[in-house]
Amino acid sequence: MMTFQFFRRPMPFRGAGILAGHVGFRAAVRPWTAVAATSHRIQYVRVMKLTLLIASALTLAAQTEQHNPYTTASDISQGKRIFQGHCAGCHGPGGEGGRGAILARPTLTRATDDATLYQILKDGIKGTEMPPAPELNDHEKWQVAAFVKSLGRVDVSKSIPGDPTKGEQLFASNGCSKCHTVNMKGGRMGPDLTQIGARRNAAYLREALVAPEAALPEGFMEVRLTTKTGEHLTGIVINEDTYSVQIRDLADRLHSFWKHELSEFRKERGKSPMPSYRDKLSPADLDDLVSYLASLRGDS
Repeated sequence: MMTFQFFRRPMPFRGAGILAGHVGFRAAVRPWTAVAATSHRIQYVRVMKLTLLIASALTLAAQTEQHNPYTTASDISQGKRIFQGHCAGCHGPGGEGGRGAILARPTLTRATDDATLYQILKDGIKGTEMPPAPELNDHEKWQVAAFVKSLGRVDVSKSIPGDPTKGEQLFASNGCSKCHTVNMKGGRMGPDLTQIGARRNAAYLREALVAPEAALPEGFMEVRLTTKTGEHLTGIVINEDTYSVQIRDLADRLHSFWKHELSEFRKERGKSPMPSYRDKLSPADLDDLVSYLASLRGDS
């Protein structure tokens, strides 16, 4: 007859034993729980990275698309609605131009293809009054581009009265070339007019001649300053920072000053260095001059 003997491991204090057993159980389970949690976290991170990668790829594809992917009638209609709210104030409701460039043209000078037009909507044009449009998403930018391209199929050109040849003579005889450049000839005090006919419509050009303050281009506001030595200057700001300012005076000469050298530095908001020709030119002469300016499209 076989006998069995059972040996019981000495038990510690009951409370401590229960506590030790409980902790031991959790300690035994915890490594497996930690492994599972870590695995879930790794999978989650991988999914998020993949999602972001796909989103970035789609955005990059939209931005580098050579041809507009959104050109349906619905897209053009939506682009028109966005254009009216964001762009028409400068470019006119039908792209006929105004403070902004004329867009109702078969070929846009700065945007000869879809990708370039999209990029202009995204980043604006540095050094001009054309700002970027960060408030529009990629889809909306493409829709606006589709509407703008559709304007080139609409003939909004109107016969402009006047004789451009006589207008060119008036441009020279009234000293306009002292301040304005045409085809790399002329002064730098005012905006370059080489392509003004492609960027502004006839109504805007006429207003600029008779009421320059109403059509004042950005960056050509008149300023007046007085130095502590008593020198007085009037001109336009070329560059300005916290400590210094550089201006071009009415004689097309450059000046640079530290601001602590000035006793007065006044920006004449709403004033233009350009004189009004309302009372200097007859209506027929104004027609001729506007006709000449409208003919300047950078073709020569």
